[in-house]
Amino acid sequence: MSMLLQLMIKDYVLIDKLEIRFCQGLNILSGETGAGKSILIGAIGMALGERADKSIVRKNAEKATIQLIFSISNNELKEKLLSNDIELIDEDIVMISRSVYANGRSTCRINDKMVTVSYLKELSKYLIDVFSQHAHQSLLYPENHIHMLDAYGEKEISPLMDEVKHKYEEYKNIQTQLSKLYGDDRERERKKDLLEFQVNEIMSADLKVEEEESLIEELHILSQFEKISNTMSYSYESLYSGNSREKSIVDELNNIVSQIDSIKDIDSRIGSIYDTLQESLYNLEDITREIRDYNDSMEYNPNRLEEIQDRLELIDNLKRKYGDTIGDILIYKDKIEEELEYINNSEILREELKESLVFVEKDLSDISLKLSLIRKELAKKLERELEDELKVLNMENAAFKVEFAEVSSMANVFSANGIDRVEFLISTNPGESLKGLSKIASGGEISRIMLGFKTIFANVDKVPTLVFDEIDTGISGRTADIVSERLGIISKNHQILCITHLPQIAKMADYHFYIEKTYDKDTTTTNIRRLTYEEQLNEIGRLIGGNSITDLTLKHAEELLNLAKSYKKSII
Repeated sequence: MSMLLQLMIKDYVLIDKLEIRFCQGLNILSGETGAGKSILIGAIGMALGERADKSIVRKNAEKATIQLIFSISNNELKEKLLSNDIELIDEDIVMISRSVYANGRSTCRINDKMVTVSYLKELSKYLIDVFSQHAHQSLLYPENHIHMLDAYGEKEISPLMDEVKHKYEEYKNIQTQLSKLYGDDRERERKKDLLEFQVNEIMSADLKVEEEESLIEELHILSQFEKISNTMSYSYESLYSGNSREKSIVDELNNIVSQIDSIKDIDSRIGSIYDTLQESLYNLEDITREIRDYNDSMEYNPNRLEEIQDRLELIDNLKRKYGDTIGDILIYKDKIEEELEYINNSEILREELKESLVFVEKDLSDISLKLSLIRKELAKKLERELEDELKVLNMENAAFKVEFAEVSSMANVFSANGIDRVEFLISTNPGESLKGLSKIASGGEISRIMLGFKTIFANVDKVPTLVFDEIDTGISGRTADIVSERLGIISKNHQILCITHLPQIAKMADYHFYIEKTYDKDTTTTNIRRLTYEEQLNEIGRLIGGNSITDLTLKHAEELLNLAKSYKKSII
């Protein structure tokens, strides 16, 4: 079972070093006025992420450190920890540590992993509720109230809640599918027009994969047309035509070949030279013909130059929009053609989904309304039951109401919880208007209200450890007895830490701790220890009669302990 196992405090306000091991059931803390009982509550609050400043650091200390060790069985909490890479110790131990330094800096750790204060606060909601003035507590958060109401009527609510959650999941799934189909009609048409424009723009360009390279090459040639033409003309004339003063190179080489031919038989080595010259002459004649043909094929067309420049500009423009190369552009075209086809086909799917959404929304609305009606009936029952409980707890003028927010359009308020927005309102004095629980000023009142809730919710509440401070403010006699009985009932399913000044409440302790203040020269220290039965008897005697403990007060104390023992046996 989940519970707070240990509280360790070091250099916090008046506490030098303190270590307390708590147990399952009702843990009572008592002591002289001013002994520092509320300091313990403050330390727990600080460890759970409440605001703290350097003033809480003990004089001359470097830092104040609070450590809470819990055993946990809540699987949701375990998953939450593991999802943040926080490993459990021995599979079920969570160690929360917070230090506040004398310079104002603070650190938070869970199982030695550094965490934020906000994460610590979120996590603490699964572990402990502290009920005192201004303390962290789940009851004060309106977002928790609907879950408390549902827990109150779990048998009636649970089947419908399962239906609502299933239908809401289906509802959200259809909405998600519709949103993937480009949201509303206007958005889809805008997307369709854009894709059609892009496809047409690319297709009209009639791109070829290799054309850019060939166009660049042709542009380079045309831009050098004059130089190429002059060079090739000169080369042809020099090789073949010659002029009036000089023979052509081909003629000269032909003449040389003829002369060598006349002497090649004299020396065999000359024959080799002849063969080479003869082959060179043939090659030169071939090259001359190629130059002539190339020169004849050249035609300067200024319009073609402009065409190429325009084409390359078009390709560059498309590359800026759709890809680094023509190949990339064509791949992009294929992709958006598929997307456009999907949009065109999705219009049919969209209409089908819209039709399904109407039916699912109708079903969800019907189930949510049915759930809301049951909640409202349960709310009336809870209002009556809690007001009766508060009367017993000496709050006979308290008025309690479960307020449901007005729903103008169900489609706008659907959630996994249905359509309801719930908040608990209360008035503790005659003539006062109902207001949110967070606006209740008295810590004693909020503790008793929570005690009333916890009594009613004893078997379904999932927060394992409850801390009550000032719960006995303004009560005595039979009311105090009832409060102690309620604590006894709740402690069967929860671990309770309760600070009290009343013997009627202290008598119900499963474990009793005594808080005292000691003095040593200029140093004041708060200490705590667990009481033996004899010490508990004396402490209850002190709570009954003050510091003058007589045989009569001890006898009365023993009687109270025996009554408590009998009562606890009766509620097993």
